[in-house]
Amino acid sequence: MIMTQESTSQYSAAVEIKNLFFAYNDGPLVLKDISLMVQPGEKLGIIGPSGAGKSTLLLHLNGILQGRGNVRIGGVRIEKDNLKAVRRLVGLVFQNPDDQLFNPTVEEDVAFGPLNAGLEPEEVSRRVSEVLTRLRLAGFEKKVSHHLSYGERKRVALATVLAMDPKVVAFDEPFANLDPAMVGQLIDTIIELKSTVVVVSQSILPVCACCDRLAVLNEGEIIAVGDARKIAADRDLLKSCGLDYSFLCRLCRELSLSENG
Repeated sequence: MIMTQESTSQYSAAVEIKNLFFAYNDGPLVLKDISLMVQPGEKLGIIGPSGAGKSTLLLHLNGILQGRGNVRIGGVRIEKDNLKAVRRLVGLVFQNPDDQLFNPTVEEDVAFGPLNAGLEPEEVSRRVSEVLTRLRLAGFEKKVSHHLSYGERKRVALATVLAMDPKVVAFDEPFANLDPAMVGQLIDTIIELKSTVVVVSQSILPVCACCDRLAVLNEGEIIAVGDARKIAADRDLLKSCGLDYSFLCRLCRELSLSENG
């Protein structure tokens, strides 16, 4: 379903990055003059090889890192004095789910954020029930988060973010270490989100399946931005950035031929 700017505004917010530079301590620049615009309700994938600066860029979206430049969420510039408000707008889903799960049970993990935001217990209970059902986790309420499978923990980590009803959801390598069925389920979940979405990943094909546009990041610089399928089809561009996936296409063709033969 195509949503208009007006219809997405209550669920999402624009992400604007202008002339962003960042270095860890006195080291070399990790981000070099990054400028990106993500419209409300849009899904942007940021792809690049390991060490390109993707995760570093993601951590600027809610002020965990703050470089030199301008980052705005819904028109609000991320600054020290408004970090609490910005972090209610932006939910980060980390690559390792164990970085987000620290309560005894699934229910407590998912309820933690809304409770600390001061929501009434009835509203917290409603949100927990709704998001667990949405992520196929109904019945997991009393289970111990760290006793779940890796894929289940990834879904619980996402549930902790969605329970906060963020305007922007940012994923760091969400498809890593998931089996194909879980990858498919996560793609469907991302597509269904009404919030603005930013997905950082080396997995080009899943990102292409759930994002409207792709930005290619290499050695701290934005190399290209455009329609997801057009970027994914530019083999010369991807190969130059260490992202060539032609062997996967070749394998799929070979499997198709063997099945038909």
